[in-house]
Amino acid sequence: MLSSSSSTPANASVVTQRATGFSLPRDITAAERRTLVAGGLGWMLDAMDVMLFSLVIAYLLREFSMDTRTAGFLNSMTLIASAIGGFLFGFLADRIRRTRALMASILVYSISSAACAFTHTIPQLGFFRFVLGLGMGGEWTTAAALIAETWRAEHRGKALGLMQSAYAIGEAIAALVVAIVLPHFGWRAVFLVGVLPAIVVLWIRRSVPESELWRQRAARSQRVKLSSLLRGETLRNGILATAMNSFAMFGYWGLFIWIPGYLSLPVAQGGRGLSLAKTTSFFLLLCGGKWLGYALFGFFADAYGRKRPYFAYLLIAALLVPVYGLVHTPVWLLILGPIVGFFGIGFFSGFAAIASEIFPGEIRATAMGLSYNVGRGLSAAAPFAVGSLALHFGIGPAFLLPAGAYLIAATLALLLPETRARQLT
Repeated sequence: MLSSSSSTPANASVVTQRATGFSLPRDITAAERRTLVAGGLGWMLDAMDVMLFSLVIAYLLREFSMDTRTAGFLNSMTLIASAIGGFLFGFLADRIRRTRALMASILVYSISSAACAFTHTIPQLGFFRFVLGLGMGGEWTTAAALIAETWRAEHRGKALGLMQSAYAIGEAIAALVVAIVLPHFGWRAVFLVGVLPAIVVLWIRRSVPESELWRQRAARSQRVKLSSLLRGETLRNGILATAMNSFAMFGYWGLFIWIPGYLSLPVAQGGRGLSLAKTTSFFLLLCGGKWLGYALFGFFADAYGRKRPYFAYLLIAALLVPVYGLVHTPVWLLILGPIVGFFGIGFFSGFAAIASEIFPGEIRATAMGLSYNVGRGLSAAAPFAVGSLALHFGIGPAFLLPAGAYLIAATLALLLPETRARQLT
């Protein structure tokens, strides 16, 4: 009897947390709404700029006389740069404000994307893809820190999930841009569209408030101490989170960078030989699955905790990806695409919540940027590795490599502490 009665409050608390986790946020403040819109827009347009390259890759292969290995190397350079940019912009966000660093990162990736339109050699293209990566890494870091510090703990997972879901919308916009612009104006005009995100900076500068937690720390003259990264639980959790994210990112970049080519390249080159119209349609449906996976993960994370949904998504992705790479009929590609999108990327919504909750406030943006983007940088080998395997076995069978990475990431996720409902300082 004693055991039963003592467990009742705990059970009630769990039920309450799950009910709150699945409920839509109410009484959203202006600061919460504007930071979410700013972070979501920045991340959405970041995705658009990054995906434009993948969607025109078949045309770049011909224009620059590249093979899939070289194209994968250019993507890898972007990912390496994102690791550097995540750390640099995270450090700036801890020093000069989240919003200022966010605006700077958006300007860097949008201008660099447009500059790709004026390249004529592979080194020129590689340089601007590298600079774009700096801004790409910085945008996620600054936006995630800003939203995590502004939103209430009980809805933080949902807010960060909605921000992350904007990435899928950006990829869908990229597909539409390519479908509309490419047939009439060519691939150079496609990259010129990438400058449009710079307009968002004007609105952020005028309307988006700074994190109140950042202001409080600044008022106390709390300096950024990078040595804090090397202490106790912060070091252990940082290493685990970075390792987990590295394998998850390897799976993601190794898979999704090559899906447009997998669908559109001729069968003789390891693809499935779909037309531009079919590739665009299939990709848009896949993006719909991605968006749903991102958005729902935030609700699962607020209801069941961060770890369990993260593990489940990664495990299911590890099982689905090999099947997707081995099917040949358009019908099965159409059916499996959105499901692979749901589980193969939706888990990223959880990383922002986990990282913001395991690192102390004075180094939060720096540590988040370092952990997320070092993982991204280490995963830079994925496009190159899959591209190299594709030369010998085809793109589909090469997807076994990212599937293995997903499985390792799922295992590492179980070793992290549970941080749901943690109050930030």
